[in-house]
Amino acid sequence: MSRKGRGHKGGAHDEGHADERWLVSYADMITVLMCLFLVLFAMSSIDADKYAQLKDSLATGFGTTPSTEVDSAVGVIVDPNLVDSEGIGFTASDTKDAKAKEAAKKEVAEFDALVKEITANLAAQGLQDQVSFAIDERGLTVKLLGGQTYFAGDSAALQSTAITAIDAVGAALTGIPNHVSVEGHIDPYGQGSPALNDWELAGARSTAVLRRLVETGVIAPERISSTSYGGVHPEVAEESALNRRVDIVVLTELDGATASLIPGVVAGTG
Repeated sequence: MSRKGRGHKGGAHDEGHADERWLVSYADMITVLMCLFLVLFAMSSIDADKYAQLKDSLATGFGTTPSTEVDSAVGVIVDPNLVDSEGIGFTASDTKDAKAKEAAKKEVAEFDALVKEITANLAAQGLQDQVSFAIDERGLTVKLLGGQTYFAGDSAALQSTAITAIDAVGAALTGIPNHVSVEGHIDPYGQGSPALNDWELAGARSTAVLRRLVETGVIAPERISSTSYGGVHPEVAEESALNRRVDIVVLTELDGATASLIPGVVAGTG
């Protein structure tokens, strides 16, 4: 009897394992996860070439593998010789800025060469003190200074000295491709002409210089123009011979952004 009772109790104990039904839910969850990972794996694609590039880039980046190539697309380190002291030369904008600076420097060097040639030509005639120069974002300005040296009072007729000086300047300008602007200026602080106003006299004088450059075959007519500024751009803010001038401006052919770098190059800061 006692044995049977104990056996009965044992049977009751077996029925107590019914709460282990959570195993079924756990198995279902594992199955679903396995299906999820199978779907993700099926959706992915393994590119051996991209994997190799990533591996090589990381190895180069951490310095474990030396590289002699420059390829920003795959992250290879840039050769230090290709980057300047300020770290410029890697990105597209850096390269563009560097090219603009080089173009500005080249333009200034060409203008400097013109200045030296013009100065030598004038020195040979003893007229080097009758011309001054300026290089800015417009280009090279050759200033024929002092109205009395080049023109008689209230006159647009060229003096003999003026013809010699203009020919000396023109000899250096022969063959250059740049457009040339001849610009007349009058001293607004001096006595005005009774016959001509400032604009007319300045325009007549600039046209006289233009005619000399064109008629002697120095500059083709399509590459030169004449402008009168009257007295609106004086060189100094007082009566002076410096304000009575004709400027021969060799205009730069660089775009505006690049030309704006020229003053910095001239000043040594660009």
